[in-house]
Amino acid sequence: MNVARPLFVLLLCALLGACASKQVRSTSPAPLQTPSRAVPEHLLLDVGVVVFDPGIEDFDEEEDEFVYPEVRRAESMYMPGLLVEALQNSGAWGAVRIIPGQDQLTDLTITGQILHSDGEELELAIKARDSRGNVWLEKTYPGNASRYAYEVTARNAYDPFQTVYNDIANDLLQLQEEITDSDRENIRLTTEMLFARSFSPDSFDGYLAKNRRGNWLIMRLPAEDDPMLQRVRKVRDYDRAYIDELQEHYALFEQQMGGPYQEWRKLSYEEAVALEEVRRQSRNQMIAGAVAVLAGIAAASSNESGSDGNATRAAGQIAVLGGGLLFKRGLEKRAEVQIHVQELEELGMSLEAEITPQVIELEDRTVMLSGNVEEQYAQWRELLAEIYRAEIGALALPADGPGAADTL
Repeated sequence: MNVARPLFVLLLCALLGACASKQVRSTSPAPLQTPSRAVPEHLLLDVGVVVFDPGIEDFDEEEDEFVYPEVRRAESMYMPGLLVEALQNSGAWGAVRIIPGQDQLTDLTITGQILHSDGEELELAIKARDSRGNVWLEKTYPGNASRYAYEVTARNAYDPFQTVYNDIANDLLQLQEEITDSDRENIRLTTEMLFARSFSPDSFDGYLAKNRRGNWLIMRLPAEDDPMLQRVRKVRDYDRAYIDELQEHYALFEQQMGGPYQEWRKLSYEEAVALEEVRRQSRNQMIAGAVAVLAGIAAASSNESGSDGNATRAAGQIAVLGGGLLFKRGLEKRAEVQIHVQELEELGMSLEAEITPQVIELEDRTVMLSGNVEEQYAQWRELLAEIYRAEIGALALPADGPGAADTL
């Protein structure tokens, strides 16, 4: 029996299977949706987008060969800004800010984790929860970029993954459209009462309670002219002003990071495509080599006699040698993969974020905050507590944020 034909067919099938690759489609981002009706300004919900979780807690250098911690940490500060811009451009919200952590109380808080990010693919896990504790959204958003997105004209117009941010904004708008004006007002009042409780749980005890699902309910409200409420609102104005100051830091960081990061993503995209091609060639060559070796062994051990048998055995020996060379080339291609990975790692080393100390001018003092964003905000909250105590006298501060309330 001639073994060459079935082995050739096997080789052809293997190569065709290995050649399968995904096609990345290009195109403009999904359009942003706008509100179906005008909402009174006092009912517009404020939104806080928390700096994203970079998704490197369980990072394993050997298993996660395409994860670059330095880049991820920078992306965790950069990507929330793109989501903030999408939310602002929809015209559906009040103040939309990047916030350093969930301790900063706002009407709607959005958290995110970067599940995957390179120049070719992005995947974000997004969760949105209002101040009452109701979860609006918990969803994973994948996105693909095309090589056209990295052309100069396209890069000036929108982010390569703008569709991801627009999809999030559109989903949140749709969910907001489903709630009543009464719900909006309830959310905003709950935010204010939670802020008040975070500084003086005793003074504002009884205004809020939790239901059996753990969501906040408003039981009663202080009078508008309540002096304690007025002092809390003054402190909250300070807090909002500080968060607004932080936006300048995030905007500056986004501006400084924009150029090199876009170049990194362009190169990362090209490297990802090149790596896929290298791997495809590596698979093809290793499969071809392995099949050729098998075919050669079978032919070399042929029992055919005469000149046909000698030719078959000679061809088999050549196939073994040729197959061995193909297999070796496949291994060399895998070594080339590691070279590309090292190049990407070197590109990512320059994208670490820093924040300079901030000098804050208050009515009676000047203070300087230092450290990273989270540390500076913690120092700011301590300062706010001092300001509050100075106005109303010494009060016990909560140990773990907003105090617990009775459960209904």
